Amino acid sequence: MRVRDVNELVQTVFSGLSPLVIEDVADEGERILVRARTPLDTAVCPVCGALSERVHGYHWRTVGDVPVDERRVVVRVRVRRLVCPTRGCLHTFREQVPGVLDRYQRRTTRLTRQVKAVVKELAGGAGARLLAILAVSLSRHTALRALLRMPLPTGRVPRVIGVDDFALRRRHRYATVIIDAETHERIDVLPDRTANTLEAWLHEHPGIEVVCRDGSATYAEAIRRALPDAVQVGDRWHLWKNLCEAALSEVKAHSACWATVLDAPIYDGPRAQTTLERWHQVHGLLDQGVGLLECGRRLQLALNTVKRYARTDRPERMLRVPKYRASLVDPYREHLRKRRTEDPGVPVLHLFEEIKTLGFTGCLNLLHKYINQGRADADRSHISPRRLARMLLTRPDNLKAEQHELLA
Repeated sequence: MRVRDVNELVQTVFSGLSPLVIEDVADEGERILVRARTPLDTAVCPVCGALSERVHGYHWRTVGDVPVDERRVVVRVRVRRLVCPTRGCLHTFREQVPGVLDRYQRRTTRLTRQVKAVVKELAGGAGARLLAILAVSLSRHTALRALLRMPLPTGRVPRVIGVDDFALRRRHRYATVIIDAETHERIDVLPDRTANTLEAWLHEHPGIEVVCRDGSATYAEAIRRALPDAVQVGDRWHLWKNLCEAALSEVKAHSACWATVLDAPIYDGPRAQTTLERWHQVHGLLDQGVGLLECGRRLQLALNTVKRYARTDRPERMLRVPKYRASLVDPYREHLRKRRTEDPGVPVLHLFEEIKTLGFTGCLNLLHKYINQGRADADRSHISPRRLARMLLTRPDNLKAEQHELLA
């Protein structure tokens, strides 16, 4: 390789050091040492601003640069200490190289930019570990100092914002996060989730046109008072969540209807009778003009329980399908159903021995409970209201053939 090519290669690899005069590049194994000096130009006195080229002495600065070939790069720069020519100043100063060397720093400007970009995303410990993989050695404390030296972004008022609360300590302390709904960047975090705090923040940041929020009446009131002309919209996640809850509520309310089609059991014991009696008692008092709170006092029921009975227009809608979880007996239900149809008096112990040879790993008590619940005699396996609601809300293309038949 010719000398001219080597010089071009050095200028290409260390293009960020172009304001310096590179004199030598040495390979020291784990690191690459670059020796350079400042150009012989005039420098500005930081006290009086006069130009000077009178050299008082020389000084060596050792700084780190961006890695090359997964190895650390160390730059040793010879800088000049100059004397100010102004009469009465007589100040000596060390020349600086803007864009390459910053005052009091042990890293070049471009390496500092990379360090700041990493610690901005990962902060102290994680940022230091990632930088170590990238052949940049610094401690987590140095990473935090680099993060704290970064200036805060200038305040920008977006056109569309999103407002939501989150828990700092669940059921004890909450805060409010405000994001730019178009860029998804976090704008601010408020110390609580009260209407007055959000209203004060909105007054300080005029110009917002659309606010995306959840169903909180507190946020709605704060937005209405601070931004009467702003459009309030519900965010997609809460809309879908509310739809799922409404669908599940309706499926539960119609349990008495679809359970007969699916041969699913319905509570018909003392619990169901008590539920029907309470419904008639609550609606009987409501028809007489008695208030909800007084109904709860007379019937010794909680106010929320009375409200639940009052919202239901028919007593049948209070009946529910039992909440059965998936059982180890489910894969052998068809065998149990066939054997109990052929021989209704077959002992449960015999059935237990039969399905045990088929691979059943449960106990005898589990099988007893499964049969007593009537799950072995149904034409199809039990389905819970939650599973049925999930099938109703699933894309038809993602359903299996048997799920399509079940919904039909």
